[in-house]
Parts: sequence; C-alpha cells; structure tokens
Amino acid sequence: MRRWPRISSRCPLTASAYLSKPCTRPVVRGSWATSRPFVTSRSVKAQTQRAPSTIEERIAAIPIERFRNFCIVAHVDHGKSTLSDRLLELTGTIEVGTNKQVLDKLDVERERGITVKAQTCSMVYNYDGNDYLLHLVDTPGHVDFRAEVSRSYASCGGALLLVDASQGVQAQTVANFYLAFAQGLQLIPVINKVDLVTADPDRALEQLQNTFELAPESALLVSAKTGLNVKSLLPTVLDKIPAPTGDRTKPLRLLLVDSWYSQFKGVILLVRIFDGEIKAGDQVISFATGRKYTVGEVGIMYPNQVRQTLLRAGQVGYIHFNPAMRISGEAKVGDTYTKVGCESAVEPYPGFEEPKAMVFVAAFPVDQSDFVRLEESIHQLLLNDRSITIQKESSEALGAGFRLGFLGTLHCSVFEDRLRQEYGASIIITPPTVPFLVKYKDGKESIITNPAHFPEDEVSRRTVADLCEPYILATLTFPEQYLGKAIELCEANRGEQKSLEYFTATQVILKYELPLAHLVDDFFGKLKSSTQGYATLDYEEAEWRSSNIVKLQLLVNKEPVDAVSRVVHNSQTRYLGKKWVEKFKEHVDRQMFEIIIQASVGKNVVARETLKPFRKDVLQKLHASDVSRRRKLLEKQKEGRRKLKAVGNVSIDQKAFQAFLAK
Repeated sequence: MRRWPRISSRCPLTASAYLSKPCTRPVVRGSWATSRPFVTSRSVKAQTQRAPSTIEERIAAIPIERFRNFCIVAHVDHGKSTLSDRLLELTGTIEVGTNKQVLDKLDVERERGITVKAQTCSMVYNYDGNDYLLHLVDTPGHVDFRAEVSRSYASCGGALLLVDASQGVQAQTVANFYLAFAQGLQLIPVINKVDLVTADPDRALEQLQNTFELAPESALLVSAKTGLNVKSLLPTVLDKIPAPTGDRTKPLRLLLVDSWYSQFKGVILLVRIFDGEIKAGDQVISFATGRKYTVGEVGIMYPNQVRQTLLRAGQVGYIHFNPAMRISGEAKVGDTYTKVGCESAVEPYPGFEEPKAMVFVAAFPVDQSDFVRLEESIHQLLLNDRSITIQKESSEALGAGFRLGFLGTLHCSVFEDRLRQEYGASIIITPPTVPFLVKYKDGKESIITNPAHFPEDEVSRRTVADLCEPYILATLTFPEQYLGKAIELCEANRGEQKSLEYFTATQVILKYELPLAHLVDDFFGKLKSSTQGYATLDYEEAEWRSSNIVKLQLLVNKEPVDAVSRVVHNSQTRYLGKKWVEKFKEHVDRQMFEIIIQASVGKNVVARETLKPFRKDVLQKLHASDVSRRRKLLEKQKEGRRKLKAVGNVSIDQKAFQAFLAK
C-alpha cells in the first residue's frame, strides 16, 4: 500500500496525462514487479444541448399556416410509390435518379411491387420564396390493408386520389374515395401514366365525374415514371389542402398513428401533434393504459429517422422513450398522450377501430426441432404487425404449431414470404379457413376459428341452436363484355346480387354478397382468369348468416387426419371430398396391406379411394400343381394380410402432407 502514492504521483489522474502518452504501473507478482503500459479512453460527458441542423433551422422558421399534411391513395399498381419518389426528388429530400420506391422498405414490397405498410416522410418545399413543411403518407392499395389507409387519413388534411389512365377507376379507388369523403378530406384527382400507349385520360376523367362528381378541370394529368407535369402537383397541394390547426401554447395533445419495433430503441411511435409541443426529457402519460414514460428522442422521417430538438403542433413525427417501451402491445394505435399533470385539461380522441382477423391458417415447422426458432421468428414479425392473432396448436400428424389470423389472403401470403426470406423458416401452411359462429340453446354464442373445435358429435349438436358463417359485400368493377362471366362466377359461389350499375358506357360496378369462405378460396384469381385480368375487387364485412355448414375431414383406414379438416357448406362436400382423396392418394406410400382413404362428414362417407398393397407372387414356385393347392396358398396369403391390417399402422411422411397442402 505504501507504493500507491508514489505510483499516483508518477501517473496523475488527469485528462492531459491520458491523452499525451501511455501510463505505466507495476504489476506485483510475488517478490518481483513488472511494468506494463495501458491506455485509457477519454471520459466524455453526455451533451445536454445539440447544435441544430440546417433542416431543423428551416423547419423551426416555418409557421403552422405553411404546414400541409396529405397522403396518396389509389388502387393497387396505379403508381403511388413512384409518384412519392418524384415528390421527394422535387423537394430535394433524396437525390434525383438514385433510388426507386424509397418508401417501400420491406424486401417483399420491392419484390412484389406492392405497398404493404403505410410509410411517411416529411419534406421542406420552397415556393415563391417561402418554405413549406409537407408531410406525405404513401398508403397501401390492397383491400387487406384498408386499416392502414384509415389510420393515415387521421394525420392528413387532404389526399391525392390517383387513377391509372389506362385502367381507369377501379374497386379500391371507389372504396378510398368514400372513406376519405366520410372523414372530410380535401381530394385532388390525379390521372397517372398518361405516357403509356394504352392511356385514355378522357375516359378516366369521365369516370371521375360520373362516379364521384369531381370536375375534370380540377384533375392533373401526370406521368410519375417520366416526371411529366409532376411539378404542378405541389403548388396545387399548397393551394387546395388546408393547413392543420393547433396551438403550441396549449397543453400537449398527440395522437398515436402507427408504431414499429426497433431492436435498440424499443417501440417507436409515429404521432400527430395537435396541440402543444414535445421534446426529449418530457414526461408523458397514455390515456389508454395510464402508463407514464420519459421521452428519449423526437424527430421526423426525412425519409429515414432524423432527430429534432422538438415537435410542435401540426407536425407529424416519431418519438421513442428512455427507458424504452419494450412491449409493443402498450402502443395502442389511436391512443392519446399528454404531459403528466395535464390529463384533466386534455380531451382524448376516440381512437381507431381495431382490424379483425378474417382468415385463419395453421403453421407447422417441417422439422419439429425448429419449433422454438419458428416461434421466435413469428414473434419478431408480430412486433411490427399487431393485426395478426396467434395461438399455439398441436396436431398428431404435423406436431406442434400455431394458428394464425390475418386480415386477408394477401396479408397471409406476405407474412409467409417474410418468414421464409427474412428468417429462413421452413414451414407447412394449411389452407385458409374463416371463423364461424355457434349459437347455443341457452343463449350463449361462440366464435370458433379452429375446425377441430367444431361441434360434430351428437352430444355437442344437441346443445347447438344454429350455425352461422360470415358474409361480405363484394364490389367488382370490370368492362361490360365480362358481365356474364362475372355473374356466373358469383352465382356459382353462392352469391346474392345487390346492385348493378354502369358508371360509364363500358364499365360496370357489380355488388354481390358472398360467403367469406368462398372469397378466401382463390375467388380473386378465378375472377381475374374469367375477365382476362381486367376485373378488380373490394369487399367489406356484411353480417353473420345462418348456414348449413358441416365439418369435412379426411380418414386413413378409418382414423381421422386432424391436419386435414375444414368447415364447408354442405353443398361442397362431395366435390371437395373427391378432390381430397384423389390428391392424398398420390402422395401416400403403399404398404404391405390395403389403405383406405375416405372423406367423411360425421359418419357419412362422401368419397373414397383405395391404395392397393404390395403383393408377393406365392404361386411362382408352382408349375403343374392342382387348383386346390393354389387356392390354399392364396387363402393363406389373404389371411396373413387381414392380420397385418388389424395390427399395422399407416405411417404418413411429412413430405406427403407438404405435397398435399401445397397449392
């Protein structure tokens, strides 16, 4: 201990000593000492103030009267993401020609050319010598992601209604218009892809006028791909879309519009500030959960996350907390936040309606040893998509797995692709099913999503008063020459016609009420095939209807295969049962005994196939023997097969299930 004062005097604990040269100290080992050099790191004090960036200084100087919040809505593949790229280039947010589909950040979005999740970006646009702060939202166009569009409207004061000049008004265009109209948004019609050889802008303008009563002279004709006339869009946005209202001197009131999960920052919230301002260090409270949080960082999407000193009334930006919010379920979309102590002075917003799962599938790992890995992969994806429902499930044939609920068949397909691409999962997905409603005689009701829980035995059926299946209202748009084929398809799927309208001389809007079970059974693919790809489809929930639905299951040697069962309408059982047994027969290996494959509804067998056994030629060694000798050997062989069948079990390989469940 006497040595330490001398050592400390040689190596003073000052920053200058650390930075000038290495310091040495003796390391005592027994009776001898050695010296070894070491270098310490500089002690850095956390900065409490950060120098504002150029973009932050420009935003700080813009009053709320020069804010504009708007989104782009359209049908699938009408050019929303391409138009977003051109607007980002015009405002200098990204460099010209270096990026494509900047706001489509998922691999599956770029691969399929569709937008799955609404993405946001702030832009600073100089017009007539004044800076304007523009907030853009690029929305999905498919009906499965309508909830994303609805949430986007809450943060916007207007929308660009995009219409493809070659396709015209389509089903999702109609749905998006009425959704925006109901929320009082200012709409600017834009005709895109006017550079195509097949473009017909006059027809698209006529459809806008006849369908939505939008004046043709108010529409802009552009080409997002070539940039033709895109420069006229932003001045029109400034002129027609109103500035957001808000007072930065009032208590903080912000709306949670969306959220996503970061491995390092936890849950990140996308918020719209209606009143007040928020900065790092503020303590906020959630009206929905009552939990309190300390703000760790605020910023804007430009197009990636750019940190800011504060967000104020009228802005849309992101925030995350410190300590981080680690449970994504705490971030309830539509929730209102305010500063701690201001709860009584702030009126919360009513929030959003949570989207309901409409399509259910079962997912099993190909190798059961990968179950834990699959579970972790699914939960990682669920952090950024809380509209998916999940519960564990077990199958005798396929082992442990999960029953997943999705908003639609495309939503399910995108989720499956992300599992395979981002996490390398090898999975078996069962065909999609829909929920059904069971009404009991004692007045209780139960919604069942798993066919295994269907009340099929006699004891259970005695307590059931009625069985119902969900119906949807489908809106189909297509050229007039395909009207007959479209009606034929809808009638074949137990549809009921509600209306038939001509919104131009050659374009038809057809509305049908259809069972949801038929819609998820590749109805859209069949519609596209029958109309040569010209038809579009939109749908919304209608009601529960009493129906003659039964459980169809597959039997192998009179033993049910629980992985292959489905609740269907009674009229489909024979067709679907025959299809099942024929396909399953192709993928089951032959055994030493006969295998009987059946499709049954309760005790009623609706289809059957027989897989013949391997046969040994027991008469091979007999050349000129008596017929009784031959008959005796054949009877002995027959008896042996009967005994083998009584004790033998059919082993069905996983590859057989994979091939059978494959589309």
